[in-house]
Amino acid sequence: MTNQGQGLHARVLDSLGPAITAGAYPPGSVLRTDELEERFDVSRTVVREVVRVLESMHLVASRRRVGVTVLPPEEWNVYDPNVIRWRLAGPDRPRQLRSLTVLRSAVEPVAAGLAARLATPEQCAELTEHALGMVATSRGQQLDAYLRHDIAFHRVVLRASGNEMFARLGDVVAEVLSGRTRHQVMFTDPDPAAVTLHVRVAEAVRAHDAVRAEELTREIVTGAMAELDILAP
Repeated sequence: MTNQGQGLHARVLDSLGPAITAGAYPPGSVLRTDELEERFDVSRTVVREVVRVLESMHLVASRRRVGVTVLPPEEWNVYDPNVIRWRLAGPDRPRQLRSLTVLRSAVEPVAAGLAARLATPEQCAELTEHALGMVATSRGQQLDAYLRHDIAFHRVVLRASGNEMFARLGDVVAEVLSGRTRHQVMFTDPDPAAVTLHVRVAEAVRAHDAVRAEELTREIVTGAMAELDILAP
């Protein structure tokens, strides 16, 4: 696909995806390809590519002589980063953030405990680097820089757990953290206590203290839920 085609593809996808996840097209709605071509002023090829992507996310199902049918939310691939991003941009954001934070609460403390047992010296160094990066960017409204270190920190924890299922949740956690920043569901400057907890998690992993690493990480996600109660009630 040419660069122009990729641009058209992204424009249509970034319009239809959020509209579907926000409920603009209720389950059972039929999207006709010819109408989509006309609406977005794109070729049939572009529409078909977009539909294939939406099908891969289980947002729609395409059938001959029927068209493209919007599927119910229970069939969506709710772990797809695009689906997460679109849902966080929609009216159901508070509930989505809670759902995702509960997922983090179930997974990340266990992952941190495993990381304390299994992390390589290189992964321990990465955790320390990003924890200190979070400290350095936690003041002066440096949220974008802070976010980069925060995402990287949690990716390392999940990867260092040695569990490939946990590792694959790195993109999910990244979207949660990005969504909180993008939609201003966090304080102007990060909570100092939360920043300190990340440093202590890095120390616990480096010291191979699995119990401590798990406890501290549970405090992080519990604090994240408490922030939601204030900022996204």
